[in-house]
Amino acid sequence: MTAPEPMKLLLYSDDRTTREQVRMALGRRPAADVPEVELFECATVPAALKRLDAGGVDLAILDGESAPYGGLGLARQIKDEVYQAPPVLVLIGRPQDAWLATWSRAEAAVPHPLDPIELAQAVAKMLRTLSARVPAP
Repeated sequence: MTAPEPMKLLLYSDDRTTREQVRMALGRRPAADVPEVELFECATVPAALKRLDAGGVDLAILDGESAPYGGLGLARQIKDEVYQAPPVLVLIGRPQDAWLATWSRAEAAVPHPLDPIELAQAVAKMLRTLSARVPAP
């Protein structure tokens, strides 16, 4: 029996500290019952879009606080322009900004300051949903 392929996650944030916090919160696997993850970090929108266009991204994590182009606008753009866009989790500035996550068409949102447990749980929940959709070989 072989281990399942790692889930491919795209992380967009212009902030190196935010990228590090996400990387540390998720580790190799955000929960014991989900596959390992492979994280592709992007600090710019062109790099994120290029990676998405290449395909194979299972989940996108986008920082809504990035500048000059925030992850909320990028999430909406991805949903409009990327064929078979992956599910999106946005990192929002505060819990009251949840309506912006809805506007962006993101499937989930986690507020800053990032709580590593909350982030790992949100990502694990999304990965479980994705794993349930993929038929076993």
